[in-house]
Amino acid sequence: MRHTGTVAFLLAISLLLSGGGVAHAQSETSSWTSSDDIAAPAARGGARKILKAVPVPVPNKTALPPVGAGVITTRAPAPPVPTLPSSVPSGDTTVAKTAAGSDPAYEAFDQGRYLTALELAKAGAERGETQAPTLIGRIYQEGLGVPRDDVQAAQWYRRGVELGDVNAMFAFGVMLAEGGAIKKDHDGAAKMFEQAASKGHVTANYNLALLFLSGEGKPENPRRAAAHLRYAAESGLPNAQYDLATLYSTGNGVDADAVEAARWFQRAAEAGMPEAQLDFGIILFQGKGLPPDQKRGAEMFRLAAEKGNPVAQDRLARCHAFGAGVPANLAEAAKWYLIAKSGGVEDKGMEQMVGKLAKADRTKAEQAAIAWNERAAVLQQ
Repeated sequence: MRHTGTVAFLLAISLLLSGGGVAHAQSETSSWTSSDDIAAPAARGGARKILKAVPVPVPNKTALPPVGAGVITTRAPAPPVPTLPSSVPSGDTTVAKTAAGSDPAYEAFDQGRYLTALELAKAGAERGETQAPTLIGRIYQEGLGVPRDDVQAAQWYRRGVELGDVNAMFAFGVMLAEGGAIKKDHDGAAKMFEQAASKGHVTANYNLALLFLSGEGKPENPRRAAAHLRYAAESGLPNAQYDLATLYSTGNGVDADAVEAARWFQRAAEAGMPEAQLDFGIILFQGKGLPPDQKRGAEMFRLAAEKGNPVAQDRLARCHAFGAGVPANLAEAAKWYLIAKSGGVEDKGMEQMVGKLAKADRTKAEQAAIAWNERAAVLQQ
């Protein structure tokens, strides 16, 4: 199959470069795009990383269960995956303006008055307020108004765990999973994520799924991983949607299901995840789990390419070279391939195409690629 695709590719390139073969080249597109070229599965590497963003918890004066209630240790029987709540727990989001105003410490934090927030939160911690230690931990961990101090952050998160705060469980679990200022402890991280997950913390469910997939801190169990991924995916977490799609596409922990894989890749792609946009674009070219749609697939490649994904940039270049889902445009194809090449992608077929361009056209494409990379670098600053 790869040999056939390569022959079709070189034939199309020679026809396009001859100046009068655009229509004929497009007639080669259908066989080319069904080969291992545009529609070949991409190497996935966009998710499967512990998520560590520590959200500011929303003040909640409602008493939480005492420490240990419903907590599952690493040696206890596996708990059921929590049922999906009617709304994502507030602790998994940033502070809502109205909620932040109900507590002086959080209101000060929301306004960027970090030292005031720290002072007020410490006073709240002395009164035993459940979420105050978590806010203090974040201020020290991120060095907001004070020197960064991960040791103090860990101590305050641990205090929040003792008080039963779900965000403290999550934040302390991340620190244990990563190590650094405190000793790396996958078992301890798993315990923290499991406690937070049992209370409905979306990202904790995701991180717990990763531990079940890797076998670090939890016995390797893809089916348990899939269950926690589904909870997080249905709660709207793009990383979980992407990883759940990957499980459905490979049949790992779930029965292989092209329709479900396409559905979850689409959800993650629509959320703006470039790796998902790339994979969903490939699925649209393949027509696996949904009708083929090259135009929409090329648009997915463009969205991911604009976000800097070099594989998507190469796929978009090939789309422009062959008029697959977009009008054939060698100048645009050369530009996107050169951008992809600067990102580490090597593509012998596209390299040959660029090498056969007239010098003026090649120079123009190189300048366009340089300009794009410069703009992208400015936007990343």
